[in-house]
Amino acid sequence: MKIHEYQGKEILKKFGVTVPRGIPCFSVDEAVKAAEALGGKVWVVKAQIHAGGRGKGGGVKVAKSMDEVRAYAGQILGMQLVTHQTGPAGQKVRRLLVEEGADIKKEYYVAALTDRASQKVAMMASSEGGMDIEEVAHKTPEKIIKVFVDPATGLTDAQARQLADGIGVPAASQAQAIDTLKKLYTCYMETDASLAEINPMILEGNGGIRALDAKFNFDSNALYRHPEIVAYRDLDEEDADEIEASKFDLAYISLDGNIGCLVNGAGLAMATMDTIKLFGAEPANFLDVGGGATTEKVTEAFKIMLKNPKVKGILVNIFGGIMKCDTIAEGVVAAAKETHLSVPLVVRMKGTNEDLGKKILKESGLPIISADSMAEAATKIVAAVK
Repeated sequence: MKIHEYQGKEILKKFGVTVPRGIPCFSVDEAVKAAEALGGKVWVVKAQIHAGGRGKGGGVKVAKSMDEVRAYAGQILGMQLVTHQTGPAGQKVRRLLVEEGADIKKEYYVAALTDRASQKVAMMASSEGGMDIEEVAHKTPEKIIKVFVDPATGLTDAQARQLADGIGVPAASQAQAIDTLKKLYTCYMETDASLAEINPMILEGNGGIRALDAKFNFDSNALYRHPEIVAYRDLDEEDADEIEASKFDLAYISLDGNIGCLVNGAGLAMATMDTIKLFGAEPANFLDVGGGATTEKVTEAFKIMLKNPKVKGILVNIFGGIMKCDTIAEGVVAAAKETHLSVPLVVRMKGTNEDLGKKILKESGLPIISADSMAEAATKIVAAVK
């Protein structure tokens, strides 16, 4: 789960990280009132979408008068903001953050994320923070410093100092930088985040350290422990079909191909998509019905897949373990009838009650194409679609 920048800053503030004063807005008039409430002579008008690269896409503007605040808010609100993370279609801007201006002397990058290889938390920092951090990572990776934190110990003062030293924080500001890094780590751990990023963390003219941006991703499996974070969810930023799928406990992700996939198990789902690509076609979705699929869940999965006008065929690939093949077969037959399925359907199932499942499919009277192996299933659905 992702959240907006202003929400991330609210979380950082709760953990004691210094952030600029800012007010979220949903209209141009609200943006002007926010600037008036903040006072000062400079304001930053920022698009709020779940993607990075907003500045390069024209979604961040510095205003030096109320007229400019109004003009920039009018430009940004409602725009289809295209960044390297949104894809070519972009994302519609429905929210703004109006923030006080900052006296930026230097920009740094800092982040915490889980490193699966070491089974520790990677704390990363760079002296080259700001809009081009991806380019820094690609062209000059030596400018990104990492320390690996044992969760049983936590980020030590020595590790935090190593990061602050490594990115060149001046001696007079190191204590505050170390404090910010330690608070970022604590925030990351206590919120069950999978990513907590400040880009940029700035050194101000007066030597202060401040978080000028905030990006968080959270482990969806831990959200039951954080109702206050769930409250931040913005459904406008999520795929409508993925939201619908989540209501039925289906793991669904939209893709750009034309073959719908219904599979039980994430690993098998990934392998199924790879096999479809190997045989010359493209999957239209990732869909894992899980180990406890019911007829209702399978029917809803079919409905969600068939909403996509690109889908020209469906491949069902089931390994019957806890999930029995006959249960899936009953669900497939019911779903095909209820949705008046009009595209080719290939079903491959192996495992518990396999023969019974195949019998149910055969006796359904529906034009279901059976397959015994993944290669055969992929070959048949690609041929049927073509």
